[in-house]
Amino acid sequence: MSYPDHARAIWRLGLPLVGGHLAQFAVGLTDTVMLGWYSVEALAAVVLGSGFFFVLFIFGSGFAIAVMPMVASADAAGDEVGLRRVTRMGLWLSVGFAFLALPLFWFSGALLLGLGQTPALAEVAQGYLRIAWLGLLPALLVMVLKSYLAALERTRVVFWVTVIGAVANGLANYALIFGNWGAPELGVTGAAIASIVVHAVSMAGVVLYAVLVLPEHEIFRRLWRPDWVELGRVFRLGVPIGITNLAEVGLFAASSIMVGWLGAVPLAAHGIALNLASVAFMVHLGLSNAATVRAGNAIGRRDAEHMARGARAIMAMSLLVALATVAVFVAVPEVLVGLFIAPDEPARAAILATGAAFMIVAALFQVVDGAQVMALGLLRGALDTRVPMVIAAISYWGLGVPSSYVLGFVFGLEGVGVWLGMVVGLSFAGVLLMWRFWGPTLRSLRARFGAH
Repeated sequence: MSYPDHARAIWRLGLPLVGGHLAQFAVGLTDTVMLGWYSVEALAAVVLGSGFFFVLFIFGSGFAIAVMPMVASADAAGDEVGLRRVTRMGLWLSVGFAFLALPLFWFSGALLLGLGQTPALAEVAQGYLRIAWLGLLPALLVMVLKSYLAALERTRVVFWVTVIGAVANGLANYALIFGNWGAPELGVTGAAIASIVVHAVSMAGVVLYAVLVLPEHEIFRRLWRPDWVELGRVFRLGVPIGITNLAEVGLFAASSIMVGWLGAVPLAAHGIALNLASVAFMVHLGLSNAATVRAGNAIGRRDAEHMARGARAIMAMSLLVALATVAVFVAVPEVLVGLFIAPDEPARAAILATGAAFMIVAALFQVVDGAQVMALGLLRGALDTRVPMVIAAISYWGLGVPSSYVLGFVFGLEGVGVWLGMVVGLSFAGVLLMWRFWGPTLRSLRARFGAH
């Protein structure tokens, strides 16, 4: 395939995945906007609570992400039995993780207090999390089935299911946070209930599609029977992915904890800026998922050169997205932040000023953030997850978190220093993960597969 052919194939596969990630992100964005209009205190508490939820969700989704390259490889090799076995054991592992995580949700208030949050914020965040846990199980199962469908290049259904879920979340938020349409005014509790609605709706959608449109795969046939061989394979690939995700998301969660030490106003500004930066990241993440599927297919076909050409095409596309994002973040930071704050909010001016400063720093890490997630997608497609896990742990926790603390609190740069520390961690990860893919991983595959 030529580079334009690769770009077209990536776009066809990746665009619905980008849309799906943006729709999924819209769930959290809707919570942030509506709670920002409800009260700054409610927004600050849910920034903490949703960050806590997301850390555990993204760790547990390592098993779901592992399913994607394994199904793509099995599909390319014509192994329908293999793709069914992998998907079922991904579902098993996700259920197990959800129940193991329950105590962390239930006693989250004590954990947040131990991390230096105020008693008032910790109490509200714990109330949110005790309800939101009910959405963790369907959320993880949806991730497994989305990975299965994406690996089969059934990405449009992934997009539409996510869009329907996001719309359901927005309607439920509007009713339950503010007490509209005859519903009780529940504030933060309403946002938690709405999140359960979206995950339940999404799960119903993907299950129905798998049963009705792909009956030949029989994904749920004898679901209760263990398959220890495939469970072990998914576990061994998924745990390093989960830890890698945890290291990266943990960097951002740690930044929220540190900014929380500065008070509710900086934390609200941080949450807004993080949401805006995440919009751009969702585009990179969709392209990264496409990279995983394409690389998994190349493994199934035993074609390393096909993988390399596709990798160059997808990295060029990610770079263009990053440069466009930088331009927007630098040009209109206050306009973007202002969308999240009610016009009559007393703290509006302070939040705008702080949030705009964070947006300028966010512009600094767009290129490296795109590079690191593209490299991770390609490495996962190549089933290379252990060394990337070590690179992520060193970059985000060995360098990123300490840099955020030192720049923010030792050098006195406060919130901006915390954000600059994130730039350090992401930059280091981007460089090392790129080296890993283009060096040892691709070299090993070329030696293994030979000329194609």
